Amino acid sequence: MTADLARRRTAVFVLFFAPGLTISSWVTRTPDVRDLLGASTAQMGLILFGLSVGSMIGILCSGAFVARWGARLVILAGTSAIAAGAVVVGVGAAVGSGPGVALGLGLFGLGMGGGEVALNVEGAEVERLLGRSTLPAMHGFFSLGTVLGAVVGMCLTAVGFPVLVHLVAVAVVVLGALALVIRRVPVDVGRQHDSGGSREPGAARATVWRDPALLLIGGVILALAMAEGTANDWLPLVMVDGHGFDAALGSAVYAVFAAAMTVGRFVGGRFVDRFGRAAALGGSAIVGAAGLALVIFVDNQAVAAAAAVLWGLGASLGFPVALSAAGDSGPDPAARVSLAATVGYVAFLVGPPSLGYLGEHFGLRHALILVLVLVVAAVFATPAARSPRSPQAVRDTEPAGG
Repeated sequence: MTADLARRRTAVFVLFFAPGLTISSWVTRTPDVRDLLGASTAQMGLILFGLSVGSMIGILCSGAFVARWGARLVILAGTSAIAAGAVVVGVGAAVGSGPGVALGLGLFGLGMGGGEVALNVEGAEVERLLGRSTLPAMHGFFSLGTVLGAVVGMCLTAVGFPVLVHLVAVAVVVLGALALVIRRVPVDVGRQHDSGGSREPGAARATVWRDPALLLIGGVILALAMAEGTANDWLPLVMVDGHGFDAALGSAVYAVFAAAMTVGRFVGGRFVDRFGRAAALGGSAIVGAAGLALVIFVDNQAVAAAAAVLWGLGASLGFPVALSAAGDSGPDPAARVSLAATVGYVAFLVGPPSLGYLGEHFGLRHALILVLVLVVAAVFATPAARSPRSPQAVRDTEPAGG
């Protein structure tokens, strides 16, 4: 591995870490934010809808923006929006404004939806240059950020630390990290250049929408991203309202989930290289379904906390491995990664409000049955992620890493 490629990979690790730190900082404070707002479960679902709308706007625009300006500019704008959104959420909570929190979550989602797609385009390119499965470890740094943010958030929740000060401090850390590493991302990654009679940028995206295998991969991402996103949005409240934990312990269970996600992503690349993407995704979906089922159907706090480990391990490989499969499924990998991520982010649009509505009427635990059904269905779609080339062939044909 060259020094430039090593620095570029490190930059991607840091850029994945930053939004993970931010989102877990918000998630662990959701019980406090709910109390500051005096919001019901259904009202929290509507507030979380701001995150969903922002995410979808970002995801739908990101592919075109990357094609026109390159991944680096989109990553820069997206990460900055994440930091700004955290500040707005903190201010909204401090003044008791539900619309203010929803606005901040919308800005946060805009940065996540747009910046993360661009970051996955850059990550897929680095993986290609390295010649081995690397996207799971990159997403592992996202999960590592969530672990650190969750542990800090749990401690600050326990001592009653102000939400506003907490989220402003996180935003400062994120902006500082962004300033340090963004220059290591090449300007032109993902950018489509005109070359005489070349097709328009939208033509590639229109073509990949008609690829049945790619749509199945997108379905796997939809299910496992919803499993991950549901935990990010609701897990502390599921533990508090559904299993009787106090707020600090509810945040602690989320920290356990995030730790399991981190472990799964850091070790998962070895399983992908050895057994293939389809087998790794199928196994992940089965483990995640088992964890969800235990949380839903077993009324025991110890079992619920242990099941969060299975839930986290099961959700860990879904997004990165399926995105890697999407990029390798045919020509124009940037368009394919963008499309697969777009399908996956539908989970962030329909998930929070639908689960909030169902949770208001049937309880949050029973609302998770919807997620369980999707994850079980994903098991049967994972063969679409089977790589046309073996991992060894990839290593033989691509530039080797160190």
